[in-house]
Amino acid sequence: MNKLEELINKLCPDGVEYKTLGEVSKINRGVRVTRDMLSETGIIPVYQNALTPLGFFEKSNRSQFTTFVISAGAAGQIGFCDVDFWAADDCYTFDNLQDCNPKFIYYFLKTKQTFIDSRVRRGSIPRISRDVFEKLEIPVPPLEVQNEIVRILDKFTELEAELEAELEARRRQYEYYRDSLLTFGDDVEWKTLGEIAKLSAGGDVPKNAFSRTRTQEFNIPIFSNGIGENALYGFTNEDAKISEPCISIAARGTIGYTALHIEPFIPVVRLICAIPNKSINVKFLYYYMQLVRYNIPKSGIPQLTVPNVQKINIPIPSHSEQQRIVAILDRFESLCNDITSGLPAEIEARHKQYEFYREKLLTFKKKGA
Repeated sequence: MNKLEELINKLCPDGVEYKTLGEVSKINRGVRVTRDMLSETGIIPVYQNALTPLGFFEKSNRSQFTTFVISAGAAGQIGFCDVDFWAADDCYTFDNLQDCNPKFIYYFLKTKQTFIDSRVRRGSIPRISRDVFEKLEIPVPPLEVQNEIVRILDKFTELEAELEAELEARRRQYEYYRDSLLTFGDDVEWKTLGEIAKLSAGGDVPKNAFSRTRTQEFNIPIFSNGIGENALYGFTNEDAKISEPCISIAARGTIGYTALHIEPFIPVVRLICAIPNKSINVKFLYYYMQLVRYNIPKSGIPQLTVPNVQKINIPIPSHSEQQRIVAILDRFESLCNDITSGLPAEIEARHKQYEFYREKLLTFKKKGA
């Protein structure tokens, strides 16, 4: 930051000139290719209507280190490619730059994402006009200043990428230990889920007393099928149907998704609940059920029922062994998924820090203003 401040004070103490993107670059539309012309692997990615490559081509039409934007489909999404690539017809690229670092344009456009999104024409296929970008004003500080800003922001994105890679490695490690710790043979007792847990299916959504948010009056959560927070349907002041620690299993849609419930709640349609008896730790059952592969009926609507689920075989090691396994997996679970203290929390903090500095670094006093 000190170096950047020195450069700004030296090279543009009175502010910087602003120009339109149409003045500092030529905004070109890509050239159409069809899917049958592409391969699934290769070194020349093809960008069409998303930031994920459509496939790979035998040649390129844009050079490495080019900023591009999707014009249809995922319209308004901004990308930067550090290898030669093929820009297809639903892709605009910023070429023939005048006094601009291509990555500087990328970072600046990211600060304008909300504005860009507001200019997307919503229809059967979302689209955005080239005019939106040609008329968009961009600060043009000296190249030395641009290069230093890019260097700083690259460091933030590299750190975030390193944390993402570490999180992915931890998740693979967690899955390895979970699978290993929860693999049992004939050395432990096995029982069916119906033998070790009380099973029940969810009912109707409470109609007379319901709120989308938790309040002092409406404080009993209602859960349906869904993953994570998407399973929370709302809150009620009716008595909880499930008042003991249990697991829930999605019976339709997100079939087999297992969640742990410690506080009282009301399950609604598309959920099956299992309240374990004293032979099994509820968290041990939660972890084990993540490994279960369900036999889903092939006829009719794909779904699970209590008769399907109650036949699942569950290992019953000693209570001390269950607690040991739970303690190990709890540490991995916290590290991989805890949004307040684990790696996800650190990634979120770094991303907010990056966005803060990106906005700060790309805001300049306008020369002559």
